Amino acid sequence: MKKLISGYLIGLLFLIGCSTNDEQPPSGNNDNASNNEGESQEEMTMPVEGLEVIAENLDVPWSIEMTEDTFYISERTGSIVRLEDGEAERQEVELDHEVSTASEAGLLGFVLAPDFAETNQAYAYYTYESNEGQYNRVVTLQLEDNTWSEESVLLDEIPSGTYHHGGRLKIGSDGLLYATAGDASEREIPQDLDSLGGKILRMNLDGSVPEDNPYSDSYVYSYGHRNAQGITWSSDGTMYASEHGDNANDEINLIEAGENYGWPIIEGEEEQEGMIAPLFTSGNEETWAPSGMAYDDDKLYVAALRGSAVLEFDLESGESREVITDLGRIRDVRVEDNYLYFVSNNGDGRGAPEDSDDRLYRIALSDLE
Repeated sequence: MKKLISGYLIGLLFLIGCSTNDEQPPSGNNDNASNNEGESQEEMTMPVEGLEVIAENLDVPWSIEMTEDTFYISERTGSIVRLEDGEAERQEVELDHEVSTASEAGLLGFVLAPDFAETNQAYAYYTYESNEGQYNRVVTLQLEDNTWSEESVLLDEIPSGTYHHGGRLKIGSDGLLYATAGDASEREIPQDLDSLGGKILRMNLDGSVPEDNPYSDSYVYSYGHRNAQGITWSSDGTMYASEHGDNANDEINLIEAGENYGWPIIEGEEEQEGMIAPLFTSGNEETWAPSGMAYDDDKLYVAALRGSAVLEFDLESGESREVITDLGRIRDVRVEDNYLYFVSNNGDGRGAPEDSDDRLYRIALSDLE
């Protein structure tokens, strides 16, 4: 029998004022998530001019999806928040297994199908526990009568352990579905091509293995990853990923099919023949704990949990900087119509949440210049 995860109608608010263990178990559900398009400056001082609060009281948000003017935001506790025309609603999600409450686990990646307007279908990545053990899986979800239901399993038994579940889902520029899988705290599996852990995985939208994947009859697209949590593509189809290092040495990588990104043999600035070094690394002295990422105009925008910032990486100059700070832990980012959207993640057990955390923010890219 499917498990009813959560369902709450959210009240409106009108013009009112990685390290080794980077995450924590999801907090309890918050019934009061709300839209907020006009937070007064007396009640909240924004650290950057032009920054807006779009929604607040989110419950450990993980992924931002958008179609036209409607947002869908996944929450680790097992909900989807829908935000449209000044109305916010926490939608029920029915899954074949309850989402796991293990550290860093839960309902993670979420992406709408390309034909969502006609099919009401989406894809999700979540952690669960069964008699056989704890795993991650990629599934299709069907939206009907304001409830999402698990429809089919595309890929199951992705390794899951104490930490490092990966969890990011994206549809690539090639129209295929990509998923990041962490090493499940088992250092040996990222180099094992027979394991799905410590990899970036690639599949057709029906869950089958693409014929042009680099390894025959394998979902593995790239390997040697510790805990990748962000993927994006440039306008010319180049793929990038963000990855948590071990205490420091976080990475931004250019991803190519079949390549080995080194973990646990090399990390950060280390090099070895046959392994790919990162484009950018935090080095030995700094930790970003990078998560979701987005591309715009030769720049990568990356959510930083431990870094408590949105980071900008200039692919042309090779320089990086913080463009958003002082809002706490940031989980995901999205660029749409010349705006940067991002969600804070202060309620995940490692931040210092304010009364209305967590929030969805928006700022014009021109205001970051």
